[in-house]
Amino acid sequence: MSERLVVIGGDAAGMSAASQARRLRKPGELEIVAFERGSFTSFSACGIPYWVGGNVAERDDLIARTPEAHRERAIDVRMRTEVVEIDPRERRVRSRDLASGAEEWTAYNKLVIATGARPLRPDLPGIDAPGVHGVQTLDDGQALLDTLATMETAGKAEGRRAVVIGAGYIGVEMAEALVHRGYEVTVVNRGKEPMSTLDPDMGRLVHEAMTGMGIAMVNDAEVTKILTGDDGRARAVATEDREFPADVVVLGIGVRPETALARAAGLPLGEHGGLLTDLAMRVRGPVADGAIWAGGDCVEVLDLVSGRERHIALGTHANKHGQVIGSNVGGGYATFPGVVGTAVSKVCDLEIARTGLREKDARAAGLQYVTVTIESTSRAGYYPGAALMTVKMLAERRTGRLLGTQIVGREGAAKRVDVAAVALTARMTVEQMTALDLGYAPPFSPVWDPVLVAARKAVTAVRAGGA
Repeated sequence: MSERLVVIGGDAAGMSAASQARRLRKPGELEIVAFERGSFTSFSACGIPYWVGGNVAERDDLIARTPEAHRERAIDVRMRTEVVEIDPRERRVRSRDLASGAEEWTAYNKLVIATGARPLRPDLPGIDAPGVHGVQTLDDGQALLDTLATMETAGKAEGRRAVVIGAGYIGVEMAEALVHRGYEVTVVNRGKEPMSTLDPDMGRLVHEAMTGMGIAMVNDAEVTKILTGDDGRARAVATEDREFPADVVVLGIGVRPETALARAAGLPLGEHGGLLTDLAMRVRGPVADGAIWAGGDCVEVLDLVSGRERHIALGTHANKHGQVIGSNVGGGYATFPGVVGTAVSKVCDLEIARTGLREKDARAAGLQYVTVTIESTSRAGYYPGAALMTVKMLAERRTGRLLGTQIVGREGAAKRVDVAAVALTARMTVEQMTALDLGYAPPFSPVWDPVLVAARKAVTAVRAGGA
C-alpha cells in the first residue's frame, strides 16, 4: 500500500520537499497532499520589493511553479485551505476550506511543517487602517500596488509621502522601491542605525548613504500609533514627540516563526520560537514520533560559527531544507549541517552584505575577538568605475579563526562576502585566508582583493593581541 505525505505550506520549503519526494517516489508509492492557505505556491517573497519598485514587471514573474504545475506532477495541492490542527498521536491534520468553512481530517504517514514566518505587526492604534501594508506574500504586494495605483490615478502626482516602519532588509528595500515610484520616503527605526544585522558602525554607513539618496532616516524612534483622517485612512505615523505625514505606510519590522500549530501540538520550540529539528530536518522529541519534518522560516538552525541555534528567514535556506526533507521522506538520505548567516541586500546603488557574527553575537557566545575595518575599491583604482567599499572583519583572539565579515559599498561589493562565507564554513583562520588564490584582473579587483586586505589587517591585530 502507498504512504501519504502531508505538507503544510505551499511555498519554498514545503513544495521543494514535495517535489523532491515525488522525484524519488512515484504516485503509486507515495501520495502527496499539500495545504496552502494563500493564493499562490512556490513564489519569491524576496522579490516583492522589486516588483513594487518596478524592477520586476509582472507578479507572475515571481512565481516559480503554479499549483497547476504541481498537480501535473501528481502533487495534490489544496489552495486557500488552512490547517488548523495537528494531531501527532493519531497522525492526522484538520484543515479548513477558507471559502466554504468546511473542515476535514486528513491522515498522514509522514508530515512536513513548512508554515513559514509571520510579519511582526505591533498592537498599535490605527495599525489596521486602510493604507497600512505588510509585504509578506504576493497578495500583500498586490494590495500595496493597488493602493499606490489608486493614489497615482487620482492625480496626486506631486508630494506623495510614504513612511516605512522598520529598517531591516524589507524596510530598506521597500524604501528603495517607493523612491523609485517617486515618493518622499521616511524610515522610522527603533534601532540606533538601520540594518541591525550589521554592527552599528557599519549601519551608520547605510544611514549616511540613505540620507544622501533623499530618504529621511529617523533612528531611536518608537512608533506609538498610526493617525487616520476623516476617511479612516492612514494619514501619519506618530512617535512620542513627532508626527510623519504619510499617504501610505509600509511595515518592515521583521518576522517571527509561524509555529502556533506546532506549539499547540506539543512539538519542541527553541528560544527564538522556531521548531527544533535534527540534521535530517526531522522534528525532535517523542511527540513527533519520527514522522514529522520541518523546514523554512518556521525552524531554528545551527549557527556553525557560534554553535548556537538561530532563526534566519531566508529563501535560500528554505529551499535547501526542502531538498533535504524531500530526500529523506522519499527514501534517500540528506542532511542540513547549518548556516553561517550570510545575507546581502541593497538600497538604491548601495550594496550591503554580512556573514558570520556581529560583535554582540561574538560576545553573547563568549568569544574574545579582534576587529578591523578597511576601505578599498571594487576594481583597480586606475580602472574606470572603481567604487569604494568598507569591509569589517572579526577574528577570534589568539586563534585567528574568522568569525564574521560585513561589507558596505557600491557596485561589486556585496557578492564578495561569499569568499568570507566559504572561509567561515571551512573554519579558516584569517592568516589562511590571505593565501587564497582569488581571481584578479583590473576590471574586477585590485591586486589584493578587499576581503584579503581586511584579512591581512586582521592577522596583524591577532598577532598584536588585539586592541
